[in-house]
Amino acid sequence: MNKLALSTTTLLALMSQVVHAQSSVTLYGRIDDGVTFVSNEAGSHNTKLDSGVYFPNIWGMAGHEDLGDGNTLVFKLEGLFDLNSGRMLPANTEFAHQALVGLETPYGRLTMGYQYDLTFDFYNQFNVGALGSGYAVHQGDFDHTNNDRMANSIKYTSPTFQGFTFGAMYGFSNTAGNFHDGSAWSVGAQYVNGPLTIGTAYTFDATPTIDPYAQIGVHSFFGVPTVSGSGNTATDLQPEFRIQSLGTFGFGASYAIGDLTLYGNFSDSVLKYQGDASAMHVYETGATYQATPFLQLVVSYQHTSFQGYKWNQVSAAANYSLSKSTQIYISSDYLKASAGVDAVLGEALTPSSTGQQADVRIGIVHAF
Repeated sequence: MNKLALSTTTLLALMSQVVHAQSSVTLYGRIDDGVTFVSNEAGSHNTKLDSGVYFPNIWGMAGHEDLGDGNTLVFKLEGLFDLNSGRMLPANTEFAHQALVGLETPYGRLTMGYQYDLTFDFYNQFNVGALGSGYAVHQGDFDHTNNDRMANSIKYTSPTFQGFTFGAMYGFSNTAGNFHDGSAWSVGAQYVNGPLTIGTAYTFDATPTIDPYAQIGVHSFFGVPTVSGSGNTATDLQPEFRIQSLGTFGFGASYAIGDLTLYGNFSDSVLKYQGDASAMHVYETGATYQATPFLQLVVSYQHTSFQGYKWNQVSAAANYSLSKSTQIYISSDYLKASAGVDAVLGEALTPSSTGQQADVRIGIVHAF
């Protein structure tokens, strides 16, 4: 009897070890901090300690469980925080960066939760300015180049077939009696063949809320005034401007020639408001150069047009790896906008009191 009990205990222990070997949970994170000098924020120079710029500050856990027959359960929970204050971002949230669970199978990956849209998966990699500077995302993030996520979403990504991958996702409004408002959907595809990568995506948001002045610095948006005063007396009149829809299409490509990689991308974002429609067009080109195994150089140029306004932006950066986990960087951006616009870089800074804004940043990133 004792021998039987001992054998059973041993068998259960061995089974537990096998199950444990087939599952894992990883704790990880990333911190980014640095000093940024801005030429003009609300009419004044500004030098500030700014965190989560080049990369967002995150902490998270990810795991998987082998279910057999090539099927794996996966999950990811990621929180977002401000390093310099210690606060979670946004306030009163825990996993505002990503929160998802799903299955990986031989037929593709299916996940549910709060997760990156397919513009992030298949288009954002061609926003070459943002590969060196966190302030170099496209104007206002109307085309979802600032790592946008989709709430209440189901997402499918195919396996790779001879370099080709595609995906589709849908975000539910979760509002009883109103299936449409607040919903979203996204589709995209990518092709990789040696040094060539091509990607495209389309993402649609129903009734999103935006902040025209804070995001792109315009004084008028669909004929509606967005700001009163100027400089440090400027008052944002439309911090929650709700539009009918936002649909954004992006196409980009990169080509590697040794240590030099060339990039080009285009996006067309159509915003609708009270029966009117306006399109923002962004053209970007640039390159990265791996000067040494530790030093990468980045340059880019962006041209944006919307409702008769124009923006021209140049960015440059140098990133130096101190180790596999730590790098230091210096980046700079210059933006010049047409009349009627208070220039604002990356929707992250306060709009300038003029049509020009520039920044220089020195920072450090560590992943753990």
